Amino acid sequence: MLRRILFSIFSLLVVVIIVMLLVYSLIDRKVIFQSDDIWNKKYLNDRTAYEYSQYEKFGYMYTANYGSFLKELYADNADYENDPQYIADKNALKKKETYESNASVQKFIETYTEKGYEISYLEPVTYSDGSLKPGGGAALYAIKERFVLSRLWDYIKGFFSVETTNDVKDPNLTERYIRFEDDPYGWFAVVGSGTTHKYLLYFDDRFPFIHQNFIHLNLGVSHTRYRGEEISTVITTPQGEMYKRDVVFPTGLEETETAIDMHSLKYNYNTGNFEKQRFTDNYTTFTYRYNGLSRLENSFVAGFLASILAYLLGLPLGILMARKKDTWVDKLGNVYVIFIMAVPSLAYIFMFAAIGTGVFRLPYLFANAQPKFLGYILPIVSLALPSVGGLMKWMRRYMIDQMNSDYVKFARSQGLSEREIYRTHISRNAMIYIVHGIPGTILGSLTGAIVTERVYGFPGVGNLLTEAITRHDNSIIVAVTVFYTTITIVSIILGDLLLAKYDPRISLSSSKGGGR
Repeated sequence: MLRRILFSIFSLLVVVIIVMLLVYSLIDRKVIFQSDDIWNKKYLNDRTAYEYSQYEKFGYMYTANYGSFLKELYADNADYENDPQYIADKNALKKKETYESNASVQKFIETYTEKGYEISYLEPVTYSDGSLKPGGGAALYAIKERFVLSRLWDYIKGFFSVETTNDVKDPNLTERYIRFEDDPYGWFAVVGSGTTHKYLLYFDDRFPFIHQNFIHLNLGVSHTRYRGEEISTVITTPQGEMYKRDVVFPTGLEETETAIDMHSLKYNYNTGNFEKQRFTDNYTTFTYRYNGLSRLENSFVAGFLASILAYLLGLPLGILMARKKDTWVDKLGNVYVIFIMAVPSLAYIFMFAAIGTGVFRLPYLFANAQPKFLGYILPIVSLALPSVGGLMKWMRRYMIDQMNSDYVKFARSQGLSEREIYRTHISRNAMIYIVHGIPGTILGSLTGAIVTERVYGFPGVGNLLTEAITRHDNSIIVAVTVFYTTITIVSIILGDLLLAKYDPRISLSSSKGGGR
């Protein structure tokens, strides 16, 4: 088992490397500007400078610009902007023939060249009369490409983070602790001072009722669709309307009908009058509460219900087909199995959608569903029916294989009825092959269904991936791939464990029968 886990971790790293190579090396990086309105409004050197800043944000390279370097050089001078030497250093870039003779420019070039950076000088672009064209101002950059192994190491290194009492760098904060306290907005809580969040562990009325801000899974930050938001937050934040209620602030000030989530408080270095009237410390930055389910919860609800429906229909029908082998029941079942396997998934999804909307008047798009639960029906059916076909096929096959076994013949010779033989022996042994896929079916619900969610506009994790690919949001593509791969690996391991538990002939230990 340890060897399996280590190999799984290695497999995950390989997958991440491949995805990063595809996203960052084999796809033209300029595609990230296809839907960028800011990029379209910039010209010449301003556009190039903006591209450098975005490339660094998206993880393609490291950059440094001469302007920021100058400000650091003159940081000790409070009035550096009026310093003649600073002005002369800043204007040196305007003369492309002599800019390299400037001492500050030379220091910038020397500093970053030693670190392996390449120097990029954007010379001024002017009209024939010498005046600058719009966006043609001179600039000096140092750029360094990020290699895939370096990017992978940074991703792994920061994958998990734990809040400590030293997170806040404010020297005015003298009291630092982590302790249990009564929670005026819940039951009780673990509260921190000096940590990024005030409430590290707390209870509220939202499932699963216990929550934490102590350990963070850092999947990255979205740069296009959800600009600046943590991807883990995008996946787990409810998507409904604001949930408003009466709130009493720490100072005793009451506010009616507010959606402020008091358990989300983060340290704020600069508090204003609004915060001082309501809070007794610097933990004043908050988010809002929303109704509804998150993307992760939506995908799990739809996938889990579809899985239950598939097993409730697929297994009994497969057993019936095996018992009625070569009859019209078996042939009709095989017609459905062949149809669901032969027809492309997109085709039968649209067929189910046409039947559901035309015959049963179900909403096609999730956003148009009133009440909301109706928006789950078509996605659940579209996910369940193909799985029904697969379970019917395999259950029928395994049942027929078991029917010809010696132990079945022996059971018949002992006088057992056919019903008892099927229920007690054949069905149980045929299920051995089905059991392995149960954990994958359940955990796979968390990943969502890419095509189904896209067709119905279903707000799940699968639809998030297609949005990220369309908008070239590299961080989300990598994060969702990591999520999918991890779920798959865990599903396989859990399937092996369940199979070993269900079938006494199978052991995961090499000391028992060679680890069959």
